[in-house]
Amino acid sequence: MGLLTWTDTLARRALIQLIKGYQLVLSPWIGRSCRFTPTCSQYGIDALERHGTLPALWLTTRRLLRCHPWCEGGYDPVPTDNAPPRSH
Repeated sequence: MGLLTWTDTLARRALIQLIKGYQLVLSPWIGRSCRFTPTCSQYGIDALERHGTLPALWLTTRRLLRCHPWCEGGYDPVPTDNAPPRSH
């Protein structure tokens, strides 16, 4: 395993644990406000598992910027490797 792969794996695991901590501790207290399915936090985990750290950070940031009170929301899964990201 190369250094870059090892670093990405470590970063990915740390970010997933951070998101799961948010889901466990903060999300129940804040309440459900995400307009999408899957939720933005689950989207982040899915993106990390499917695409790796840097692409997942880009995809999740774009998703978070779309999740606001004036957005209709709806079903918006993490894109597959071949599919271009949906624009809203």
